[in-house]
Amino acid sequence: QVQLVESGGGLVQPGGSLRLSCEASGSIVHIVVMGWYRQAPGKERELVATFNSGGARDYTDSVKGRFTISRDNAKNTVYLQMNSLKPEDTAVYYCNVRGYSDYKGPPFDAWGQGTQVTVSS
Repeated sequence: QVQLVESGGGLVQPGGSLRLSCEASGSIVHIVVMGWYRQAPGKERELVATFNSGGARDYTDSVKGRFTISRDNAKNTVYLQMNSLKPEDTAVYYCNVRGYSDYKGPPFDAWGQGTQVTVSS
């Protein structure tokens, strides 16, 4: 089993910053990709950013230049630095980790419980 612990959400004024973190623990031998999704009220879940095992980072267009995803491989932790926050960034942010628990079994796809980010004046 793989568990994800998220932290860093909260209430912030427009233009402010927050840093989300997500630590994966449990049976992990290899992580293929770590990323962040978000879901605003009444909207579908959308991919925000990913960081794969090859070092490639990708962002959805609406956050490019404002958000930065990073990883600490030794700690199996992924971060999302969010700057210049806008009200439209308000959502529940979910951490996602895909990888392998052993070298024989199928890959896992783990999700955090979500952390609320509210951007409001």
